[in-house]
Amino acid sequence: MTIEQVINEIKPANQKAMQMCENRFDSIAKPLKSLGKLEYAIIKIAGMIEKHEVEIDKKALVIMCADNGVVEEKITQTGQEVTAIVAENFLKNKTSVSIMAGYTNTKLFPIDIGIAKDTNLTNKKIAYGTKNFAKEPAMTKEEAAQAILTGISTVFELKKKGYQIIATGEMGIGNTTTSSAIASVLLEKSVDEVTGRGAGLSNEGLIRKIKVINDAILLHQPNKEDMIDILSKIGGFDIGGLIGVFLGGARYRIPVVIDGFISAVAALMAVKMNPLVKDYLLPSHVSKEPAAQMILDEIGLSPFITCDMCLGEGTGAVALFPILDMAVRVYQEMSTFEQIKVDAYQPLDA
Repeated sequence: MTIEQVINEIKPANQKAMQMCENRFDSIAKPLKSLGKLEYAIIKIAGMIEKHEVEIDKKALVIMCADNGVVEEKITQTGQEVTAIVAENFLKNKTSVSIMAGYTNTKLFPIDIGIAKDTNLTNKKIAYGTKNFAKEPAMTKEEAAQAILTGISTVFELKKKGYQIIATGEMGIGNTTTSSAIASVLLEKSVDEVTGRGAGLSNEGLIRKIKVINDAILLHQPNKEDMIDILSKIGGFDIGGLIGVFLGGARYRIPVVIDGFISAVAALMAVKMNPLVKDYLLPSHVSKEPAAQMILDEIGLSPFITCDMCLGEGTGAVALFPILDMAVRVYQEMSTFEQIKVDAYQPLDA
């Protein structure tokens, strides 16, 4: 299956299922719409899965792990070797998100889509890291397409295994640099407006990071209407894989939760490829990175959580799961007005 075929096979959310879900919520013995975004999330999931009986018990977290050649430009606090170390620790329950996933009964699927060395992760490696986009395109267009298809096929595999909701995560030193570069192009904002300190840059490091991104955009002139062109010139394999996860979620009708800035950039790129992808996205939190809120605004989504998180790995996406679980339990188990023999609340004119 090609990317174009996947894009063309995406259908809108099922409005009938959403209406049935909303009707059920309105029948529950509580003030109308009083769970706010929690109700909206469950209603939206009903539209994704085409039925009002919503269940999200079987949860997955897909973590796309890759290295970025631009790290050569000293735009990060740590070296490239950290990517493989942290990625391997996903398998040992020794990372923040591993512990959070255990608490939320979420199965981790860390994927080596482009780490600079061999690892014990699921091997879907496109190459041993991208090229340094300060000097040349990060990858070929064929590699960019392969990264996206890897994400799509990952969703297909999880669907066959019965997973009902997917959180997104990433690991790759230098990926706030690639994400900031893409955000600058897509949002048509200056690089200094959308670029932050990542995992902790000094003032000098931040100035260097902004210059490297500016110079790369001038060098490569990415076409803001062509997501493959942008990804190949200034992106990363992890971002490409996540674009595929978002496209695959829409194609195979599985809710996909956006994590932070990097994940949101990939989500925006998927929406640019087909606006219907938005029907299958759930935001989680808004990252501390400068462009994080701008990206969510561009997609048209409002975060559930505002905790000033900026860790990555999928931590924000997994943090949303207990909130969604509580909403589903209320939806499934709470008594209706009819059952407790109380007059139902009536909507008031605005």
